Amino acid sequence: MVPHLTTALNGPLLELEKRMLAAMPDIEHWFRTQWQEHTVPFYASVDLRNAGFKLAPVDTNLFPGGFNNLNPDFLPLCVQAAMSAVEKICPDARRLLVIPENHTRNTYYLRNVAALTNILRQAGMEIRIGSIAPEITEATLLDLQDGHTLQLEPVQRKGNRLVLDGFDSCAILLNNDLSGGIPDILQGLEQDLIPPLHAGWATRRKSQHFSAYNQVASEFAKLLDIDEWLINPYFDTCSEIDFHARTGEACLASRVEKLLEQIRVKYAQYGVTQEPFVIVKADAGTYGMGIMTVKSPDDVRDLNRKQRNKMSVVKEGLQVNEVIIQEGVYTFENLNDAVAEPVVYMIDHYVVGGFYRVHTGRAVDENLNAPGMHFVPLAFESACSLPDRSAAPDAAPNRFYAYGVVARLALLAASIELETHDPER
Repeated sequence: MVPHLTTALNGPLLELEKRMLAAMPDIEHWFRTQWQEHTVPFYASVDLRNAGFKLAPVDTNLFPGGFNNLNPDFLPLCVQAAMSAVEKICPDARRLLVIPENHTRNTYYLRNVAALTNILRQAGMEIRIGSIAPEITEATLLDLQDGHTLQLEPVQRKGNRLVLDGFDSCAILLNNDLSGGIPDILQGLEQDLIPPLHAGWATRRKSQHFSAYNQVASEFAKLLDIDEWLINPYFDTCSEIDFHARTGEACLASRVEKLLEQIRVKYAQYGVTQEPFVIVKADAGTYGMGIMTVKSPDDVRDLNRKQRNKMSVVKEGLQVNEVIIQEGVYTFENLNDAVAEPVVYMIDHYVVGGFYRVHTGRAVDENLNAPGMHFVPLAFESACSLPDRSAAPDAAPNRFYAYGVVARLALLAASIELETHDPER
């Protein structure tokens, strides 16, 4: 069930995995020192792309929504990590209020909420789910269509606290990425909000994250004595775009051209024969919306009406005026001839599992987070943190160790990003 590279495993990535295995004690020591200096996010997921010649994160989600896709065998690891995370935030916590997205009909997402709350309950917490959706005015039982149900209750604000009937918690766990803005009910609370409000897409930007990742990747590359580009995608931004009014196209085209030329230089250095491409996507937002693959500046100069409409709005109807232009990383992993990419999940600073996002209708240079995707939860045969240094570098546990290392680099970048942009600092 483990998807595999279809390219020959004799290029730079194999060398990178060798370096990681050889340097494992140094890598783990380095991570420990980093977590002494930075506050780890409560949880996160990282989308990786494995091109055979490059392994890099392309997105980091601070409100992960796929806990139901994890291998059930890793539940004890999730529970232990959740215990560690809760102890750091509220050591004497007995209760935790979880506030999900305002989805009441998306059973796939709701199954994620059920899986997440199960982990937290197993960690010894009393958990209830409070909804801020306007249609939830009383306790509501939702059918998850998998033999289980989920109860949502309307959140009440009393002073500077959010409560449910007979339930007042030490902290509030958000599984809502605030794409539609920060509602008044969440502002000025005395309870700890996890993650903090500025982690939501109302204020957060992908470019801020990858700026922090530049810092992390540079330091890590020095530790391993490798080319930073092997783990880091180039990026640029354009903040003057209006797809409907067709303004900002010149800015976008010129930056696309500059980035493509940077990638060509690296491809030539490593003998990569594939065509360079970039991904243009909204600088804020999720759910795979507002994304396009671009191989030439001409691709963004004269977008047709359908393309402009697709790029102009993301989740919750958020208008797109800022985009990130990110180096495209091919994915040469597949499952049953379908294109696949690994997604790694973390709670606290522990890798707790992952899965492959698989799409039968997308190509190796396209975004896979799109309608028609499915997930393979048993992709990881063993935890990402258990390499076998006596085995070949590309053996499954070692490949997954490399995934876990790069995902944790993105997690560290998220920590630095949140600290840097904390409005209260």
